[in-house]
This record gives sequence, structure tokens and C-alpha cells, in this order.
Amino acid sequence: MPDVTTPLDPKRWKALIFIALAQLMVVLDATIVNIALPSAQADLGISDGNRQWVITAYALAFGGLLLFGGRVSDLWGRKRAFVIGLIGFAAASALGGAAVNTGMLLGARALQGVFGALLAPAALSLLAVLFTEGKERAKAFGIFGAIAGAGGGVGLILGGLFTEYLNWRWTFFVNIPFAVVAAAGAIAVIREPAGSRNPSKLDVPGVILATLGLVSLVYGFTRAESDGWTAGSTLGFFAAAVVLLFAFVVVEKKVKAPLLPLRVLTDRNRAGVYVSLGLAAIAMFGLFLFLTYYLQVVRGYSPVKTGLAFLPMIATMITGSTQIGARLMNRVPARLLMGPGFLLAAVGMVLLTQIDLDTSYTAVVLPGLMLMGLGMGTAFMPAMSLSTYGVQARDAGVASAMVNTSQQVGGAIGTALLNTIAASATTDYFKSHMKSAGDPKLLTFQSMVHGYSTAVWWAVGILGLSALVAVVFVNAGQQGGGAPAGSGDGENAENSVPVMAH
Repeated sequence: MPDVTTPLDPKRWKALIFIALAQLMVVLDATIVNIALPSAQADLGISDGNRQWVITAYALAFGGLLLFGGRVSDLWGRKRAFVIGLIGFAAASALGGAAVNTGMLLGARALQGVFGALLAPAALSLLAVLFTEGKERAKAFGIFGAIAGAGGGVGLILGGLFTEYLNWRWTFFVNIPFAVVAAAGAIAVIREPAGSRNPSKLDVPGVILATLGLVSLVYGFTRAESDGWTAGSTLGFFAAAVVLLFAFVVVEKKVKAPLLPLRVLTDRNRAGVYVSLGLAAIAMFGLFLFLTYYLQVVRGYSPVKTGLAFLPMIATMITGSTQIGARLMNRVPARLLMGPGFLLAAVGMVLLTQIDLDTSYTAVVLPGLMLMGLGMGTAFMPAMSLSTYGVQARDAGVASAMVNTSQQVGGAIGTALLNTIAASATTDYFKSHMKSAGDPKLLTFQSMVHGYSTAVWWAVGILGLSALVAVVFVNAGQQGGGAPAGSGDGENAENSVPVMAH
């Protein structure tokens, strides 16, 4: 049941339109950039070693600052953070579209990450505090997830069309009208529930330690790709991440108003969601990059054809989100949707390990993508809702930030980790077959495909681990009206966002 002290906002469904539009823009931006990356790389002369930074620069800023962005939205107000995030994201997109060299493009991507870190937790926490009744919440999160999935499809198509018929720069400029409309709508209709802000002062030491720790962790994986896993620089960044994040936990235990109240993490259901989503992101982010290059470089697909090739996955993701996840999350425990969903996606990935130089799209790639989409849509919907269930309203922003942090840091780790595995397997295959090869160009493609396939097998294992974590750690009942197992967040529980039913 909704909190009786917080009446439902009559404009909440209109607000959902603009919240979802902002999410559409962010998801669209991610897929558009993947499709446009080969063209941008050629136009600006970005080296192969630096191309992943177009993805990683965004992920570093986004993942490193999400906790800060989430807490700022709790302090400033989610509506204000949401609007500022939209305006800043639009400005950074304009800078990216106007980029004249590698540095300018990477700087714009980092700025997008900074404002995305303010925007994303504000959007998700607005959903959490506006929709507090079980059935309405399921419907709202279902629509939110479906629009986000559709954003992926729109991004793939627009990315292909812009890259092929206009210019890759339009893949950045397209964010601007989305941001303007969403900001104007948010100003007009969004009203935050009274008393949902956190009046505490900002935990500056926590901000510094969390940001530096997360950036060191992600950058360590990036250095591992270029310098090797045992290189001094790689180990140094990993060691720094451990020290900084340990110090962060110590500080959070002692300060009066922590950046990340440990009560948000100590609930086993939310912890299970954060870990399982992070692992799933490791598997998924790297796969998208490989598959884009496989289709365009090895198979010779045009950007438009590449975008169309991904569309069936988006369609099944929307189906899994709205027709399975959203319909069942009030009827069955979340783990019974998350675990099987991640396993179904892993089965789809197993099919994609079978790619070769002339793999049939309809026989191998298509069913693999469709199974992945259906599994991910089914798993993500209850996971996203569960991540903010049972949280005090004053912590909704930082709890939302944690689910985004797990995905973005996981994505950055996945891009670097699986890229390293793929590059190593590619080199080993090339060296071992060099003497017997007849056509060096053919061997190069064979080596690339072998590298991709090897990395995807690792992704299958990681996704299986994600399913295991979800089944073992997430023990909440269906998302209805009572309290979840182990969800007591302590004081003022009556002011929390809605909680679980058994």
C-alpha cells in the first residue's frame, strides 16, 4: 500500500512521459555511439588502442560520479538534478558533434558521463517516489523499461541512418531536441512528494574517496588491456582502488550524513541486485562492441544493416520487460524472474560463440540475439524495481545511483576485460596459424572471429554467475504491499518507498 502520509501525485503519469523520454535519450546515445564508432574512428584518426576510450571515457565519468549524483539529487531535489542533468547532457552532446580531434571527442564523452551521473539516478528515484502503489509501480517500471529498450532500437536505426546518409556527428546532435523537450516537460509537470529530500550536508570525504576509488578500479582494467595484467601500472591502480574503497567504507561508518548509507547496501536483496546487474553488464557491454565490429568489419554490413540486425533483440527485450517481467513481478519472487532470465540470455550468448567468417545471420546470430533480449528484459524489470524497494525516500537517489553504478562500472570493466581476452586470443591464433596460412588477410579475419568467440564464452560464464547470485542472494517475495525479507532499513521506515510482500 502507498504511504498514507504521501498522497499520489495526480500528474505522475504525465511526469513518467518526460522521465522515460530522458531515459530514451541516454540509452539511444549509448547504442548510437556504438554504431557510429567505426566511422568516427576513421574520420578523426582515432587509433585502435584509443577507440575504446570513446566508450570508456563516458563510463569512467558516469560510473565514478553516480553516487555523488544520486546524493546530490537527494539534497537538491530530484527535479532540479534531473533538469540540470538534461541541459548539461545536451551541451556535452553538442560539443561531441562538433569535435575536430580525438581529445575533443573524448572530453565531450566524459562530460556526457558527468551530467549523465546526475540525470540517471534522479530519473530512477523520481519513479521510486512518484509511484508507490504495487500495481502502478509495476506498470510504471514496465513502461520505463520498454521505452528504454525501444531507445536501444531507435539508437541502432538512427545511428545507422545518420552514419551512412548524413554524418556520424548527428549521432551526438540528436540528443539535443530530446533533452530540451524532456527538460521543458519536467519543469511543467513533475512535483516531488513533500518531505522526500535529504537535508543533510554533503559528505565531501565520501565523494572524493568513492569517485577516486571507482575511477581507479575501472582504469585499472583499462590499463590491463594495454599494459598487461601484471604490469606495475595495472596493479598500482587496482591496489589504489582497494585502499580507496576500503577507506570509503570506514568513513561511511563514522560520518553523521554518509554519501552512501550502509543501510542501503546491507539489505541482501538490494546487494544481490547490484552484484547480479553488475555482472550482467560486464557480459553485455563487451558483447555489443564485438558484435558491432564483427558485423561491420568481418561481414561487411553497412551501418544501417548493422542497426537492423540488432532490432530483433530490442523487440524481444521489450517483450520480456512488459509482457513477462512487469506482469509477473507482483505475482512471483524476483529471483524466479532474474535467475531464469539471465540463464536464457546466456543460452543466447552460447549460440553467438558459433560465429565464423560466413555464419548465417538467420540461423545463428538472430536466434542468439532474440534469446538474449528476452532473457535480459525478463530479468532487468524486477531487478530495477527491487533496487529501490524498501528504501527510505531520503535515500532513493543514492539507491538508484547504486544500481546505475553497478551497471556502468560493470560495463566499463566488461569492455576492458573482454577486449583484453579477445585481443590475446586473436594474437595467439594468428601466431599459431601464421606458417600454414595461405592468405594473410583471411587469417586476420579468422583470428578476429576466434578472439570474439573466446571472449563471448567468458561472457557466458559471467552471465551464469549473475544468475547464481540472483537466485542465492535475492530472497524477497513478489512486489506487493508488505515488507521484504531482511529489508528493514532502520529508523523512519514508515517514510520509505514501498516495500515487498511475501
